[in-house]
Amino acid sequence: MFSWDDVRARTMRHRRLIPLLVDSVAWAAGLFAAVLTRFGGDLSSKRLAGTAAAVLLAVVLQAAIGHTRHLYRGRYRYASFDEIRAVAVTTGATAVGLLVVDVLLSRHPVPASAPVVGGAVALVGMLAVRYAHRSLRHRSRRPDVRTAAPVVLFGAGEAGALLLRSMLHDPGGRYLPVGLIDDDPHKRRLHVLGVPVRGSRHDIGPVLAATGASVLVFAVANAEAELVRDIRDRTLAAGATFKVVPSVSELMDHPVAVEDIRDVQVTDLLGRHQIETDLDAIAGYLTGKRILVTGAGGSIGSELCRQIHHFRPAELMMLDRDESALQAVQLSMDAHGRLDDPAVILADLRDAEQIRAIFRTRRPQVVFHAAALKHLALLQRYPAEAVKTNVLGTRNVLDATEHVERFVNISTDKAADPTSVLGYSKRITERLTAWTARHREGSFLSVRFGNVLGSRGSVFTTFSAQIADGGPVTVTHPEVSRYFMTIQEAVHLVIQAAAIGGGGEALVLEMGEPVKIAEVARQMAQLAPAPVDIRYTGLRPGEKLTETLFGAGEVDRRPFHPLISHVEVPPLDAAQVARLQVDGEPGEVIARLAGLCAAESAADRLYRAAS
Repeated sequence: MFSWDDVRARTMRHRRLIPLLVDSVAWAAGLFAAVLTRFGGDLSSKRLAGTAAAVLLAVVLQAAIGHTRHLYRGRYRYASFDEIRAVAVTTGATAVGLLVVDVLLSRHPVPASAPVVGGAVALVGMLAVRYAHRSLRHRSRRPDVRTAAPVVLFGAGEAGALLLRSMLHDPGGRYLPVGLIDDDPHKRRLHVLGVPVRGSRHDIGPVLAATGASVLVFAVANAEAELVRDIRDRTLAAGATFKVVPSVSELMDHPVAVEDIRDVQVTDLLGRHQIETDLDAIAGYLTGKRILVTGAGGSIGSELCRQIHHFRPAELMMLDRDESALQAVQLSMDAHGRLDDPAVILADLRDAEQIRAIFRTRRPQVVFHAAALKHLALLQRYPAEAVKTNVLGTRNVLDATEHVERFVNISTDKAADPTSVLGYSKRITERLTAWTARHREGSFLSVRFGNVLGSRGSVFTTFSAQIADGGPVTVTHPEVSRYFMTIQEAVHLVIQAAAIGGGGEALVLEMGEPVKIAEVARQMAQLAPAPVDIRYTGLRPGEKLTETLFGAGEVDRRPFHPLISHVEVPPLDAAQVARLQVDGEPGEVIARLAGLCAAESAADRLYRAAS
């Protein structure tokens, strides 16, 4: 009975015979060439018969040996590198077998040199046919020159090569690479997948003009901000469009590809950093563990969940009091995520009984405590709310951690020599965590870093909203500066820091050089579709002109990781926090918070003297 399955099976069998037919013809050509070379035109019927017999034996041996290596059974993709290796081994073994048979026979059908020379010629023929097939296949998969836009790539390194391959293997692609630009002088006149390196950054204008390209793609996955800005300025000056590929920290789950190309963002213009990660150390404390993330719906918490998810924890519990934010982070990891999933926990840190019940029933082994109120200006007006969530909420979580193996408190650079409600409250959480480290068996530590670009409430989102509204962009002071990281970079280092941190420490993440907020505003204004003004409004209460990552007396030690510093934190008895009153005028609450932090100086001296 006729069926399409039978037709497909028969077609596949016939396709598998094509490589054997090619290799058989190659052996015939190789052996006849070897015999002709040996005897010239003096080919008697006896020699022709012997050569024909040798060809037949070679074909049988090639088929038999190739069959044992699955060469002609569909295991290898035709013209793939794996198949080429199998062809070389099979052909070599066939040549050896043919030579042995020829030597053992009393009447040699061909000269002793024929199997060796013929095998070499045959192998060249086999590889030549496969190379031609591979080249034709690649050419057929190139983007259509009639519809694809010609582009030039800056960067002929690994990221550029991966992007180039992705472009050239997409028949329906919108980009056709016509040239590469790289500052490395050793790459001059280099061709990558057939695309030439046409010069350095100084040649961007002429190269774009010569190739007719209207787009330049910055294909360096990790680059300093200065380089990104310089290449962008040169590209725009040449009248072309500037696009970039994401950083490595953004591409942690896949190599760079065409679909990753995007417009430049302010995060690219402020700097992207290469982060070396000890994956074995991270996997050792995340893989197969029950992990809880508080504040999972926030910017840091949600990125923590996404990155932790890649390490295959036994259970990932996401806790937040914002139900919409919880659904959003769940959907970002699973398109079919449902809010009745036990991984989603709706709870408030202020409810001590509920937090204890969650820890008692779910028994998390690793906790990332990212839940906090963090808007500096708003907390200055409502300090009691900072106490209830940041301080007492953290104490509630720490009280519940009887069986936790590792606890990571997410802090901020504002906790170093604090001057604001946010800084006071986060410094207290660092000290509470250090106190718990001395009274619990697990490892309890804090991780401190600066501003995170793209997080909710950051200057990035504020400026974006102001630009969308037509401006002006408001900056407090022309000289105010802050440390910045992208969300992906910050969370990447948080996870790494938690693997190497000791109990009671605060781990301070390397943030690079501080950036002036006015420069952030200027870069974002340049990306705006229309001119936007920048207006200065003056420093707000509790706001510093410049931030510091280390407090007075803290020493920058980096014993394990070049981007992570370890500082000692003096413990603060939880009983003192329990007596912290939240009633009264905002000024009174702020004074109590400041007083609790001011009492730290004496405790500091005693603690450091004892340690």
